Amino acid sequence: MREQVRFAVLGPVSAWRGAVEVDLGPPRQRAVLAVLLLAEGGRVPVDRLVDALWGAAPPASAVGSVRTYVHRLRRALGEDAALIRSVGDAYVVRALPGDLDLADFRELTARAEPARRAGDLHGAAVHLRDALALWRGPALSGVRGEFAQVRREQLEALRLSALECLLGIRLELGEHAQVVTELAGLVAGHPLDERFREMLMLALYRTGRQSAALETYAEARTLLAEELGVDPAPALQHLYERILRGDGDLLAVRGGGGPATVDRHSATPDAVIPDAVTLDTVTPDAVTPAPSATPQPPSPHRPSRPVPAQLPSDLPGFVGREAQLAQASALVPEGDAPSATVVIGGTAGVGKTAFAIHWARRIAPRFPDGQLYLNLRGFDPVGAPVPPAQALRTLLEALGVPPRELPEDQDALAARLRTVLTGRRVLILLDNARDAGQIRPLLPGAPGCLVIVTSRNRLGGLVAVDGARPLRLDVLTAREGRDLLLRRLGAERVAAEPEAVREIVELCARLPLALAVAAARAADRTAFPLAALADELAEGHGSLDAFTDADQAADVRAVLSWSYHALSPAAARLFRLLVLHPGPDVSLPAAASLAGLGAAATRSLLAELVHAHLVDEPAPGRYAWHDLLRAYAAELSAVTDGPDEITAARRRMADHYLHSAYAAARLMDLTRDRIVLAEPSPGVRSESHTTPQRAMAWFGTERAVLVAVLKEASAHGFDVHAWQLAWCVEHHFGRQGLWHELGVTLRTALRSADRLGDPTALAHIHRGLAQAESYAKRTGDARAHIERAIELFAKVGDVPALTESHRQLSVVLEVQGDLEGALDHHRQALELLGPDGDGRLRSWILNGLGWYHSLLGRHREALEFCATALELARARDDDYTLGHVLNSIGHARHHLGAHDEAVTAFEEALARFRHVGGVPWAEAHTLASLADSRLALGQPDRARALLAEGVRILERLGHPDAGAMREKLAALTPDGDRAAPSG
Repeated sequence: MREQVRFAVLGPVSAWRGAVEVDLGPPRQRAVLAVLLLAEGGRVPVDRLVDALWGAAPPASAVGSVRTYVHRLRRALGEDAALIRSVGDAYVVRALPGDLDLADFRELTARAEPARRAGDLHGAAVHLRDALALWRGPALSGVRGEFAQVRREQLEALRLSALECLLGIRLELGEHAQVVTELAGLVAGHPLDERFREMLMLALYRTGRQSAALETYAEARTLLAEELGVDPAPALQHLYERILRGDGDLLAVRGGGGPATVDRHSATPDAVIPDAVTLDTVTPDAVTPAPSATPQPPSPHRPSRPVPAQLPSDLPGFVGREAQLAQASALVPEGDAPSATVVIGGTAGVGKTAFAIHWARRIAPRFPDGQLYLNLRGFDPVGAPVPPAQALRTLLEALGVPPRELPEDQDALAARLRTVLTGRRVLILLDNARDAGQIRPLLPGAPGCLVIVTSRNRLGGLVAVDGARPLRLDVLTAREGRDLLLRRLGAERVAAEPEAVREIVELCARLPLALAVAAARAADRTAFPLAALADELAEGHGSLDAFTDADQAADVRAVLSWSYHALSPAAARLFRLLVLHPGPDVSLPAAASLAGLGAAATRSLLAELVHAHLVDEPAPGRYAWHDLLRAYAAELSAVTDGPDEITAARRRMADHYLHSAYAAARLMDLTRDRIVLAEPSPGVRSESHTTPQRAMAWFGTERAVLVAVLKEASAHGFDVHAWQLAWCVEHHFGRQGLWHELGVTLRTALRSADRLGDPTALAHIHRGLAQAESYAKRTGDARAHIERAIELFAKVGDVPALTESHRQLSVVLEVQGDLEGALDHHRQALELLGPDGDGRLRSWILNGLGWYHSLLGRHREALEFCATALELARARDDDYTLGHVLNSIGHARHHLGAHDEAVTAFEEALARFRHVGGVPWAEAHTLASLADSRLALGQPDRARALLAEGVRILERLGHPDAGAMREKLAALTPDGDRAAPSG
């Protein structure tokens, strides 16, 4: 009787006949057997074996080599050669149950689940221990290549899932003390995996180590914030809160039978064993491309505003990728099919963004409701990844939602995005993502949309949990690399030196970025043969770590260095200094200030850098660069530019944005109290603004840059620049409803002001923070900030700022219910203003005095103050001020019983607010007041219509007053029926 042959892939790929190991030959031969075994009885075509062994560039002899490897494997297996059968142009391994360790692993883990559900925890644990004992090290050890690495990671995910389940069962059995050490090791090896950290916290708590459990959570929170910029998952937060309050229910265990009593944030232990990862697909390229679908008809719910079309321009030199494009296009949702997410992965420089843009532009007509683009900066060498909340705000604004209407909470923002996308066909391209957590909140919920994601990470969680479809880009094929050079250099030159072209393609590792830079170098040296370029590539030394490959001679850093060394000294200096700029892109004046040069000279140098492919000009006058180029520039700057030069450049950059923002802020608010700036450094070219409209446009364009520059200024000790820049952007951010950015910049500025110990700086920042906290409805914090500002402004004798601060404190006191206090501080503001103070501010203070008198029931006195305020506002034809004064007058008239006069005042106030625009909350509250007067006149239908309109506005804003106004509307509905407005 012949001995059974057993195979193993959960460790080194191996085979045994009885107790004797079979010699399977060299690594590629073992790899053939591994591919066949992982198919688990499925047919594996020869071409798939070729792809698994050599990827996109197999040798001409690849098919013959595969057949030779199979022949040798059959010979090595001896009398069991029939185990590898030929089926047409494919092979099958006829391994029986029990012949393959992976099949045994699946069987044992499958047995564990029903045992657990039946309450047999000990039996389930035995099955899982036996399954895990099959592992003899990393799966597929000794097999190299991309195929093996992908499968190795999938198998490791299976192992960790089984281990997680086993440890969960042991916790249910009360083995808390025994698993602590193992869990601590798993947490150390997988610090970002919250599954094991959650179990470790529970084990520590059950062994009486509450403080250690809480410390484990604190470590997770710090690590996640530093590495990913996110908070722990809700389950981990929930467990932390229960441990913090000493929840006794967490101490309950099952003990071996009966129902489970351990609650992991409303998820029972029955859901611990996941399917995790399957290995149904033999290769990543096993999908047959489908023909392109016909374009879809326009959406029946088209937006009334201009449709966003944000896709960047297509790369003129884009070549190849036809198979991937066909595969990708087959994933586009049709009709009412669920929205799809496609993750385009691959290493840096492989052309993920170029591919995504090319594909997105090709299918853009199928998404008539808009195409959005957002760079998430997941692997930006200097800036932090874009937080999901910020990304949500950017997308919602692009879809037409005003910034002031956006909620603060990330979950609320995500819900708002899903609502806005409902009924639309929108394409969203999310470039350079860091991880699944950055993407998940941005996904649509309704059918018809497509999200394209590019990332250097695999984003396996997005694929496993959210159903995203992965599409991995490898380096170009040899033919595609040649086509790229042909497109850039011309057919004649490429045809003249075929061997040099082949060497350049291979020495550049067929990486699109490296080939593009090399082609630019060759294009600039038309008199040089391509063989000279190939020789220089071969002689280069050093490497960019992300592109090092032991099997290929390629050095991207050497390629970049040729472009750099060909620059003029002035252009090379500018290239190095640009890395100090923190924004996503830089304007010509900002680049000129950074270099300390004139605009004309800087424009010429930037043109030189664009020509050398070291920077790009994605929009007229805006310059950007690839993250690898930034990394290279940073390396050069560190060894070339001295600390004094770098500090001087940082100062010029901070001066540029401070003085440019100050000029814009003064144009937009002529009555605001002023601050005093120091003279800018020599060489600074600050930007001038001729009208308030252009100043506002400049703020809008530079919004992200200004926030980043302020953070950089504070981080590098330019504290005066930081707090003064915060003062400059405060008015614009507040007017536009950018409460989140306002709070971030002011809190950063407060740290700088604290370091300075300058009372004037602290006063201005505290006053700004009072405004930000008021918008966020944190009135206690707002009051503390404004009272501190008043104290400091009084100390330094800044009377105009002190006047405005007293008025601002009144607003906080009104919300807190202290109307007499609010009135008193308005009186103090009027006294401080004096008879010769600013007319616009006087009208605001007088209106406030009238308003607080009216709220206190002194309506005739209120009208006296408001009459003077109205006269001042009409003299200036100030719509915004007139709207508020007329609102106060209407309030007083209404409570005096003069309802017709109240209606007249409210209607004019409403017209003024609508004319100035951008104050929907004021419009909604005026509608409610007007409804009261209409109701008093016996016009309930008109009152209901006004309230319904007001509710729509407040609901759109997510305003806290929406509920009260909705209840008021419901009370007016005939027969008590609620009349919640649609939309």
